[in-house]
This record gives sequence, structure tokens and C-alpha cells, in this order.
Amino acid sequence: MPTDAEAARRRRFLLVAAAALVLAGCSGGSYSWGWHVVSPLTDQGQSNIAFLTGGLWQTIAVSLLAIGVSIPLGLLVALPGFSRHRGLRLINRAYVEVVRSIPILPLMLWVYYGLPVLTGINFDPFTAGVLTLVISDSAFEAEIFRGGLQSIEKGQHEAADSLGLSAFDKLWYIILPQAIRRILPPLGNQFVYVLKMSSLLSVIGVFELTKKANELVVTLYRPLEIYSFLILEYFVLVVIVSAGVRWLERRLAADQRLEAR
Repeated sequence: MPTDAEAARRRRFLLVAAAALVLAGCSGGSYSWGWHVVSPLTDQGQSNIAFLTGGLWQTIAVSLLAIGVSIPLGLLVALPGFSRHRGLRLINRAYVEVVRSIPILPLMLWVYYGLPVLTGINFDPFTAGVLTLVISDSAFEAEIFRGGLQSIEKGQHEAADSLGLSAFDKLWYIILPQAIRRILPPLGNQFVYVLKMSSLLSVIGVFELTKKANELVVTLYRPLEIYSFLILEYFVLVVIVSAGVRWLERRLAADQRLEAR
């Protein structure tokens, strides 16, 4: 697994390579470059940047709500997989396999356009987008929890049973805290996945980052410059999330070392 220093060097290399490619492209060809449309040094660029970043809070809100609901839902979906009843295990496997097999864009269109036909409830774009991400991500979260719970040593279960703990208390106080420490990296990866998949919500009219970029492209017809800025926005968001997950991992590891003393 790469160290933080190696990861930082890789990021710097990618940034330098991307800058070199952009500069190389700017030096030739018949395209009339217009980076002024996203330049903070011009009045128009400042106005456009303010417009583009106006979708930031929608992107963050959608992602946080989706991951905040899909994590506990994923745990609830994972638990029947450990049941002694075959019917509950089948429900778990059916949900995971069916949901994981559906691409997120068709699922979103079905939730936004099809689900109201079945339920009689009309969803606004924001709610439909969050619901889609929750449904899609919960199946992956369930598999992450399944792997984490199965990784706990048998001795931990036996120790909890010897204390006379109920099944719920054993899960809540003994097994789950240890499992969460082990599954934190894949949970962080899923948050990054949800953050990136939120860009698809522009299709149904959620005014997040991609929707804002699409509208500005239609107005100015500067797709390369505007979508380059859009990529930069997502890059910064993912780097911040990844740094936060690594910080949390270090905190949990430090707490675990203190408890072991």
C-alpha cells in the first residue's frame, strides 16, 4: 500500500503531466483558446467561476445525505445475510445482486419518472437524486459491512457470548466497532464514488456542479475550458475527502494503540 509521501508525489506528477498536456495543446492547432472565461483575473472569469461554484453546495448536500442514509441502510441489508433463516439470506443476496447489476443512470431515470407512476408520489429532482444514490450505494455498503463483520475473529464472538451479551449488544458494543475500523477505507472510497456519481443528477435537473457547467457551455460555447474547470472542482473535492478519511484512519489507529496499552 503506498505511503502518504508516495501518494503526494503521484498527485504532483499527475498535476504536472496534466498542465504539460494543456500547455502543449495551447501551443498549436486551430482552436481559439478562451481561458479568460474561467480566469480569476478577469471580471467575466470571476463571474463565471462564481456561477460554476454555485452548484457546490448542491453536490455536497446530495453526497452527504446519500452516504449518511446508505451506510446504515447497507448495514441493515447486510445483517440478514448472517441469519440462520434461509429466506432472510435470500432476501439479502437478491437485493445486493439486483441493485448492483443496475447502472445508476437508468436507475435514476426509473426513480424520477417511473416510481411516481407506481406510488402516486412525485419526487423533485433533488429527492429523486438522493434516493437513487442511496439505493445504488446501499448494496455496495452491504457487501462492505459483510466483509468487515466476517473478518472479526471467532474469539471475539466467544468472549461476548461468555459475558452473556444479547445478539444486539454483542453486535453494537463488540463486533461493529472493530469492523468499522477495518472497513473505514472502503467506506471512504464509497463516499468518493457517491460524490462523483452525483454528477449524473444533472440529467434530471439537479443544479449541482455538472448542471451549472452544462448551462454555461450552452451560453458561452467554451466546452474545453469550462469542463476543465469542472474536472478541477471534482479533483479538489475528492482530494479533501481522501485527506479527511486518512486523518480519521490515523485517529482511530492512535485510539486503538492507546486502548492496547
